[in-house]
Amino acid sequence: MFLHLLTHLRNDSMAICRVYFHMHGILLLIVFFVSLLGGCAGFRQLEMPPLPENAPPSHELAAVPFFPQEAYQCGPAALAMALSSSGLPVIPGDLVDEVYTPSRKGSLQMAMIGATRRHGRLAYEITDLDSIFPEIAAGHPVVILQNLGLSWYPVWHYAVAVGYDATMGNVILRSGVTPRKLMPFGVFEKTWARSNYWGLLVLQPTQLPATAKEKTYLAAVLGLEKARQFQASISGYTTAITRWPQSFPARMGLGNSYYAIGDLKSSERAFRETIRLHPNAGSAYNNLAQVLLEQGRYHEALGAARKAVSLGGPLEARYEETLREIKSHIIR
Repeated sequence: MFLHLLTHLRNDSMAICRVYFHMHGILLLIVFFVSLLGGCAGFRQLEMPPLPENAPPSHELAAVPFFPQEAYQCGPAALAMALSSSGLPVIPGDLVDEVYTPSRKGSLQMAMIGATRRHGRLAYEITDLDSIFPEIAAGHPVVILQNLGLSWYPVWHYAVAVGYDATMGNVILRSGVTPRKLMPFGVFEKTWARSNYWGLLVLQPTQLPATAKEKTYLAAVLGLEKARQFQASISGYTTAITRWPQSFPARMGLGNSYYAIGDLKSSERAFRETIRLHPNAGSAYNNLAQVLLEQGRYHEALGAARKAVSLGGPLEARYEETLREIKSHIIR
C-alpha cells in the first residue's frame, strides 16, 4: 500500500474577471468616479513597501509579451502572458477552453491555477503586498486580480504586473488593451487589496520565487504531482530540496513522483535518503518497502515493512497492509 503525503492547498474564493467595454462605458465611469469620491480616503496616498536590498528603485520586465484581451477574456490574456514569459509558446486562444467560464463571463482563480499546472508550470500563489516588488525585481511577472469597481459592484479584472517605479510611485501593468499601463501605487494597492492581494507566479519548476515559503512552494509542487505532471514535480521537489534540504514533504514527494513514472531505482534512492534524514518516519519505510517489493526484493522489503509497523502511528493500519502483501509473495 503506497502512501502519498498531501499538503492541502488554500481554498481561495472563486473570483471572476469582468471588464466592460464601450456598451458599458458610462456605467463603468460612474462606478470608477464614485470610488474616487468615496470620502477623502478614496485612493489614499501610500508609500510603496520597502524594496529588497540591492534592488533598483525602478525595474521593468520589458520582455514579457503582451496580448490584448477580448471582451471578458482578461483571464486567458493574462495567463498567456505569464506562460509565454516562462518559455511556453501560448496565446490567449489556446487557453479559453481551459480557464474561461461562459456562464460567469470570466475566469475563476482555481481555473487559472489548474491551467498553469496542466502546462507543466509551477503555480505559486502570493497573498501579500510585500511580495510583489521583490518578485518583479527577481524577474518574475505577477498575475494579479483587481476589483476596479466597488465592494457592492465588483468589476474583477486580471492584469500582469511587470514593473515598478518607486521614484514616481507607479506600478507598470499589462492590462486589458493597454500594453504598458502606469498605475499610481495608491490606486493599485486599493484595487488589488479587494482580492486580498491575490497574485500568481507562473514559474518553471526549476525556479524558486524570490519570496519563497516552504509550505506554499511545496503545495505548488504537489499541484503539479496531482495534475500528473510528474517530470515537472520531480524538478520542483528537487528545487525545493536545494533550499530546504531537510524537508520531509519534499523528499517524500520526490520519491513518490519517481515511483509514479516507474523509475523505481530513483524512487528507492529518494526514500533511503529520506530515512537517513528522518529515521523515525514510518511512511518512508512503508513506501521503500513497496518499491523493493515491486523490484522483487522481497526480504529487503519485508525488513522495511516491519520497521514501518514497529514505528506505528496513525497510518499503522496501512503499514500492516503493506506487510501482509509482502508476506503473501514470500509464502508463494
